[in-house]
Amino acid sequence: MPIPAQPPVPPAPDHQPTEQELREDLAAAYRLIAHFGMSDTVFTHLSVRLPGDGHRFLVNPYGLLFEEITASSLVVVDADGEPAQATAWPVNPAGFVIHSAVHRERHDAACVMHTHTLAGMTVAAQQGGLLPLNQMSIEFYDEVGIHDYEGIAADDNLSERERLVRDLGTGHALILRNHGLLTIGATVAEAFYWMYYLEQSCRIQVAAQSTGAPLSIPPTQVVARTAKQFGGEANKGWLPWQAFRRKLDREQPDYRS
Repeated sequence: MPIPAQPPVPPAPDHQPTEQELREDLAAAYRLIAHFGMSDTVFTHLSVRLPGDGHRFLVNPYGLLFEEITASSLVVVDADGEPAQATAWPVNPAGFVIHSAVHRERHDAACVMHTHTLAGMTVAAQQGGLLPLNQMSIEFYDEVGIHDYEGIAADDNLSERERLVRDLGTGHALILRNHGLLTIGATVAEAFYWMYYLEQSCRIQVAAQSTGAPLSIPPTQVVARTAKQFGGEANKGWLPWQAFRRKLDREQPDYRS
């Protein structure tokens, strides 16, 4: 795919993506999670809310590697994670528990991403959480919450859903202690932006700690000021998402199929 002669134009604020657009975006996200080393074999989910009544979602079929996901292989599920379409592949309703909790309570969370990465799980095992060690990390100031571990998220502990959403608060990221990472977004592009940079922040933290050198943490007032400088831009993550999609169109065009 050639590099475009002009930069892409952001969608109109009132643009409502079609199911096919969402399928292609979510399939692209699965491929990119795999490409950047953030997948966990066939486990974890990325989900997106479909247009309509707000109670249908796309998730991965259970058993496919993220690098195998295509737009057509994604499965429509209801708010409980049960298939809402005929499918040859099973889905994993238990794995959708965390997603359903967030989708139900955060209406701005059109897309929810959850990962089990080495760096993410390492930081999730630390009492201090994410440290403001780098400019990337500082963007998460007041954006990332921490949810204490309560065991495998399942329907036998429904009250955990309330605590999970409470710990996420109004932010876009959550560290699931002793578990992994979670991000949300109004679009697939936004949720991926937060996940990509949350993962990078965790990798930076683990790398910095591994040197054994004293850590340099900016003063709180500097961290707060820097976080405000990032601002709440419209179409968060949209521009790098276009570049990521072009990369996939060149290297893995079958994701659209």
